Amino acid sequence: MTGLDTLRPRLPSPLQEVSDPRFARRGLRLLLKRDDLIHPELVGNKWRKLAPNLTAAAGRAVVTFGGAYSNHLRATAAAGRLLGLPTVGVVRGEELADRPLNPSLARCADDGMRLHFVDRSTYRRKAEPDVLARVLRAADAAEAYVVPEGGSNPLAVRGCRALGEELAGRADVVAVACGTGGTLAGLAAGLAPDQRALGIPVLRGGFLTADTRALQHQAFGGTRGDWALDDRFHFGGYARTAPELDAFAVDFEDRHGVPVERLYVAKLLYGLTALAEEGAFPRGATLAAVVTGRPFP
Repeated sequence: MTGLDTLRPRLPSPLQEVSDPRFARRGLRLLLKRDDLIHPELVGNKWRKLAPNLTAAAGRAVVTFGGAYSNHLRATAAAGRLLGLPTVGVVRGEELADRPLNPSLARCADDGMRLHFVDRSTYRRKAEPDVLARVLRAADAAEAYVVPEGGSNPLAVRGCRALGEELAGRADVVAVACGTGGTLAGLAAGLAPDQRALGIPVLRGGFLTADTRALQHQAFGGTRGDWALDDRFHFGGYARTAPELDAFAVDFEDRHGVPVERLYVAKLLYGLTALAEEGAFPRGATLAAVVTGRPFP
């Protein structure tokens, strides 16, 4: 297996200031932490989460989990191809097995990932040891290294701590879009004491506070950093958007020449813009938005 160092990640990722009147008129600076430029195929928080897990896999096959449009599944499949590592993707939705693959799953398959579809009830219980063991046996992956949905486990959280360390002293508030809470948990732990992290969940449910706290306890033995979540900008849930959000993303791209991924990054930037308009940040503050991915395909 080729070592991860041969993939030549761009670390630390660039920090880009953008001039945006919606922030400037509130006396705010906006920085973009361009994690989307870390690696052409393992972009953003996917590199930070996967790299320590791929090292721990030590050449074994990797099995992981996701929905039909999962960025995490695509990143894991790409890593498998680049490193010569077998990968298995357990996909939510047994009914999808008999349908043509969507572009996201087709990319996974093209990269060599073996897809195993499970019914939604079983998928919801995948963290239960007996259910997980049954799923792994059915997927012929009982001996594989298991990476959880979204890649968020203690190794991943500790990997994301470097993101906060790279931003220490560079911004007053660092904001990131959240799916499973792992990136936020690590980011907050790496920031300086006078900085705070803000998570913008892209799913409904209000469960991420407890999940993020639990991940920090697993990774560090307790809560770390000053962090909070704002649940108002999920636009209906994961993989859901709206004409208003798409128009915002197109406008941001036109203003700043930065490609805006719709399922995570657009919601983050929309939320930050709305919060700025609400006066949520004091004049003179510097905000950093973590660009965790880029549009697919």
